[in-house]
Amino acid sequence: MLKIKTDPRVEPKFETYPPEVRERLMYLRKLILEVAAESDTIGEIEETLKWGEPSYLTKKGSTLRMDWKARAPDQYAMYFKCTSKLVDTFKVVHGDIFRYENSRAILFKLEEEVPVAGLKSCISAALHYHLVKQLPDLGM
Repeated sequence: MLKIKTDPRVEPKFETYPPEVRERLMYLRKLILEVAAESDTIGEIEETLKWGEPSYLTKKGSTLRMDWKARAPDQYAMYFKCTSKLVDTFKVVHGDIFRYENSRAILFKLEEEVPVAGLKSCISAALHYHLVKQLPDLGM
């Protein structure tokens, strides 16, 4: 059973987003928690704020963050540690099903459907990063 440790500052942060954005970010949150719950190796996930953004950490993983910026109001993003192999591997495995920001993020348009299966594999790779970083294509 997954244990979720939530920082009390996270919920108020979600409330600061415009309603349509909040709905999209809450959907990403749901996917992250689903992937963590489906794993036999995670056990516990921490939901907190890093750089003022909702963030998700596991003992054997790399931090996942998500946010929306007013300067790009029609998109939101899921961020990954830019020094990891994560986004570069996503580009190889998933190609153009996603839009990327360099080696740090997957970008989503508010009006687009999220490619759920592909995104869940990316989330899993991030949450298990230290277990899979030596595998070809991170075991994806």
